[in-house]
Amino acid sequence: MDHFSPAWTALRTAVAELSDEDFARPSGCAGWLVRDLVCHLVIDAQDVLITLVTPAGTEPTANAATYWSLLDRPPTGDDPLDALIPRLAAAYSEPRWLMSHLDDVGSAAGRAAALADPEARVGTQDMVLTVGDYLTAYVLEWTLHHLDLIAHLPSAADPPAESMAAARTLLERIADAPFPASFSDKDALLIGTGRRAPTGEERATLGALGTRLPFILG
Repeated sequence: MDHFSPAWTALRTAVAELSDEDFARPSGCAGWLVRDLVCHLVIDAQDVLITLVTPAGTEPTANAATYWSLLDRPPTGDDPLDALIPRLAAAYSEPRWLMSHLDDVGSAAGRAAALADPEARVGTQDMVLTVGDYLTAYVLEWTLHHLDLIAHLPSAADPPAESMAAARTLLERIADAPFPASFSDKDALLIGTGRRAPTGEERATLGALGTRLPFILG
């Protein structure tokens, strides 16, 4: 839970530093431009707000790792919900309106997370989690989408080192296996989730884990 705020703040800062031209560049998400990804972040922030005010009275049924499901194939952007995002993003006639919306909703989500009781239980997607586990799951979401945001922006800053380390730890829990110690946290995240193909040397280092890649999170 301690990593939620730094990861979210860094991602929102990266969005705020985009130029208008950057919004029309491709992102690291298949079928989405940067503007589409930013629109998705607005919806993510809304989901955080909704979940944090949806208390559950039962025992947790999931944790930060089991919150994530593994998909059989990478998204192509053709899924109805994925395809809806570009249409929503296009409705913002200027990037500044989209940035303003993310700033408003994103700030509220950040404040709500900081005020939440980590031991409280919340419900989302037919699961019950502690707030701490739910927000920990979102550290992985924020960090991966930060990498997606800057995938074609070489001068943009990476996510904070501590965010990438925390996200790697969670991805290794999901995989139930560690990535090679020689892999940087960034490379472990990119290769582990299929955002970058491993080199021949990296694949050899991965060993048996390489046959299970990528871990496509849904």
